[in-house]
Amino acid sequence: MFIQTEATPNPATLKFLPGRAVMPDGTLDLRDLTDAERSPLAQRLFGVTGVSGVFLGSDFITVTKSDGEWQHLKPAILGAIMEHFMSGAPVLAAGSAADVIEEGEFFDPADAETVETIKDLLETRIRPAVAGDGGDITFRGYRDGTVYLAMKGSCSGCPSSTATLKHGIQNLLRHFLPDVREVEAV
Repeated sequence: MFIQTEATPNPATLKFLPGRAVMPDGTLDLRDLTDAERSPLAQRLFGVTGVSGVFLGSDFITVTKSDGEWQHLKPAILGAIMEHFMSGAPVLAAGSAADVIEEGEFFDPADAETVETIKDLLETRIRPAVAGDGGDITFRGYRDGTVYLAMKGSCSGCPSSTATLKHGIQNLLRHFLPDVREVEAV
C-alpha cells in the first residue's frame, strides 16, 4: 500500500492520501480521543503522540499535530493508516455516521433563493478547492448580507484561513450575489 502525503496551507496539518475511499459520504472532523470513538482509524491516529486532530474526507485524511516535528510524526502516522487499511477494519464504528448535514442552519425564509445559490457555489466551486488543501467548509447561515461558514480539517485554525475567507470566498460570493457583503467563520 502506497500512501501519498501533501503539505497544506496550515503548517500544523498534513494531508494523507491512501489511494482508496476513506469516507464514501460526508466528512468527519474529530478533535479529541473522545470524538475518535466514532472511528477505529481515528483511534489509531490519536494513539500517535502529538496528534491533536483528525479529519476524514472522501479520499484523504488530514492530521493535525499539537507538538512535535512532522519528520518524527509522519512515519508513525503512515504506519497507523497502513495498519488500519490492511486490517480490513471499518473507518467508522458500527452505528456511527459521517457529518453529512450540519444542523442549526439559520437564514430568513425570504432569502431561500440566495441561500440556495450560496450552497451551490460552495458545493461546486469552493468545497472542491478546500478539499484539495485537506479541509472542508460548510454553510451555517445567512443574515443581513453576511454568510456564516464552518471550516474543518486543515482549514480550522489555519493562518491563511482568514485570507481565504475574506479574499477568495467573499469575493467569489459577492461576484455572483451582490447582496452578500461579507463572510464570517463560525
